[in-house]
Amino acid sequence: MPWWFWILLWVALVAVSLLFYFVLGVRLFRKFMATVKDLGAAGDKLGHIGPLPGADPHDHQAGMGRPAAGSAIFASPADMRHDYEASKSSRREERRLRRVQRKKDRGQPQALTDLDFT
Repeated sequence: MPWWFWILLWVALVAVSLLFYFVLGVRLFRKFMATVKDLGAAGDKLGHIGPLPGADPHDHQAGMGRPAAGSAIFASPADMRHDYEASKSSRREERRLRRVQRKKDRGQPQALTDLDFT
């Protein structure tokens, strides 16, 4: 075979491989743009979601100098400690009242620590 045949064969192989890489690049770019479009649509959809289901939008405490409920990240540690201790003592008191009521319903004697003498 003549030498120009080999050169023509290599040129054709390089052209086919460049065409393959071009088509592959176009497909990859289109898939990337479709993904970006979907992410943008998801961001727009999530951006229009209102407040959380349990949150009252009119119950923000910004006017009172305290952060709104649920913004513990921005609250001071002293405020968070106070809130924690208050909720802990209220839960403890609720358990005590349930225990007293349960013992009263069953006719069991009450413990002196369960009775409120104040």
